[in-house]
Amino acid sequence: MRQHGSLMDRINQTWRTFLVCLLLGVATLTVFWPVGRYPFIIFDDWEYVVKNPMVLRGLSWQGLEWAFTTSHSSNWHPLTWVSHMLDVQLFGPNPGWHHLVNLFFHTANSLLLFLVLKRMTGTFWRSALVAGLFALHPLHVESVAWASERKNVLSVFFFMLTLMAYGKYAQSKISSLKSEGAEQRSAVRGSRFTFHVSTYYVLSLALFALGLMSKPMLVTLPFVLLLLDYWPLRRLSFPALQNSSTAPLHLVLEKLPFFALSLASSAITFVAQRSGGAVESLERVPFGARLSNALMAYLLYLQKMVWPSKLSILYLRPQDHWPAWQVALAVLLLSVITALALAPGRQRPYLTVGWFWYLGTLVPVIGLVQVGNQFMADRYTYIPLIGCFIILAWGGWELASNCRISPRLIVPVALLIVVSAGATTCRQVRLWRNTEALFEHCLGITTNNYVAHNILGTALRAEGRVKEAKGHFLEALRMQPAYIAALNNLGIMLTEQGDIDEAAFYLMEAIRLQPERADFYAKLGFGFDAQGRLEKAIAFYRVGLRLQPDQAEACNNLAWILATGAETRLRDGNEAVRLAEHACDLTGYQKTIFVGTLAVAYAQAGRFSEAASMAEKAIALATAAGDNGLAEKNRELLELYKAGKPYRAEKGK
Repeated sequence: MRQHGSLMDRINQTWRTFLVCLLLGVATLTVFWPVGRYPFIIFDDWEYVVKNPMVLRGLSWQGLEWAFTTSHSSNWHPLTWVSHMLDVQLFGPNPGWHHLVNLFFHTANSLLLFLVLKRMTGTFWRSALVAGLFALHPLHVESVAWASERKNVLSVFFFMLTLMAYGKYAQSKISSLKSEGAEQRSAVRGSRFTFHVSTYYVLSLALFALGLMSKPMLVTLPFVLLLLDYWPLRRLSFPALQNSSTAPLHLVLEKLPFFALSLASSAITFVAQRSGGAVESLERVPFGARLSNALMAYLLYLQKMVWPSKLSILYLRPQDHWPAWQVALAVLLLSVITALALAPGRQRPYLTVGWFWYLGTLVPVIGLVQVGNQFMADRYTYIPLIGCFIILAWGGWELASNCRISPRLIVPVALLIVVSAGATTCRQVRLWRNTEALFEHCLGITTNNYVAHNILGTALRAEGRVKEAKGHFLEALRMQPAYIAALNNLGIMLTEQGDIDEAAFYLMEAIRLQPERADFYAKLGFGFDAQGRLEKAIAFYRVGLRLQPDQAEACNNLAWILATGAETRLRDGNEAVRLAEHACDLTGYQKTIFVGTLAVAYAQAGRFSEAASMAEKAIALATAAGDNGLAEKNRELLELYKAGKPYRAEKGK
């Protein structure tokens, strides 16, 4: 009868687990499902997908090599690039599917969190509450609705799998200690505790490596494992270890391979971010200012967890220092909370683990090493808030039990909290319906947000709303006159509108502030080229290409001028050939205009048979693309080359 009862308990537990997973999954998919209809936003999504030629090719050997060697976007996260490539391979550049893949990862992360906590703690409803809050909290909308945050949901997927594998390893170690009995206990007291590598240990290490290759924020995971050793795994309190002075040291030594991976990832990330210009110089943001920002951010994240209002995609670092009294209050409050978390000791270990989980996992993004111009971001809370949710779930359950509140009442109240969070999340999800809505909201709840004005201007420019876009670019420059992105965007837009002199003013200012930016010179060259001021255009193109030779468009444009210039003194056939060949090499001889330019350059250099061959290739490319006008133009040029004549542009064109 006892065995029969145990079997029934296991069946009931399995069904209950299945039903909670089903409910949690359906709720998460329902709340976030609208993201499947949303477009990419003009903030990182263009860099990660929309205008990233390597990603848009889908999966390829060249793309895989690039993913593992590039520091594009100031990060080294090869698996994130591979996941975006796989999306393109499967679904094309469809933004809806990119968002839905994020959602599927977030749903999986929520279910895994429930299963990991349930297995480690042996508690059901508290684990379910933590998973529910994780799945439906408004602070996590950014990680799901933003295609560029694939790195966040993907890395946490491997984070959860790492915890699951590590939990199996740790529990197998405890089981083996139990079976070894008194002889093993004697060995432990003799300081001969040994570390045996198991399959689950190796698996957890491998999964951790995959997580770091998705997003380096996971570098704090070894500390999380040590916290889990304390509670809920209670490896320090197991009798065979409890009386051993070497036990804590052993648990640290056991994590050395994890720490080694964290150290390597941190070094690679710092180099990648510094080379990409994402790391602010220490002089520009003194340590005192960075420390103040970090202290305030710790409290503000807690405030937004409890009362998630005024959530924004961008919280700029304050240009002025935080008031001293606010920083002092932050120090006091954080110190008091830390003391309260430590005080109960063994009686309430979840307080210690939850609080230090929150503090520790935020360290890589808290701003002590300043990356970018934000001082906090909703997406940074994706892992850290798990610690706070643990405190709320276990602490709330204990409080209710001490007040003799029936579990039949506790569960509905917990469910109501999760439903309320989900309702707020539904409203937050709608803000991500397009770039304009998202950044209009951002400007409405933040002050002096020059970055938001610049991005909104970029979105309006893409829609052809030039006057409104110019207003936002100018507002960004009013707030931050040395803001290079706004100078650049305004200069490009004015160039497209034909206002070359005003465009040159802004682009020259950008060059003055950042003279090493090769693309600024190329844009100025294009501006003067469009006006027919070819000598100036040639000068700027050459400076830009000297700084960065692999600018395909600049190579092509300069080659065209040198091959077709109406004035003899402007023409240089040999240089035109070199530049046009390089432009074609960079684009795989697949861009019709570039191939046509190479044909013109060959003709100017007197290489007419090669010119004819390239013209025929250009005709084939244009025909395949359905561009009949460009195909016909190249046919006309082909007749010139066959007659042994180069092409000449009309004077002034």
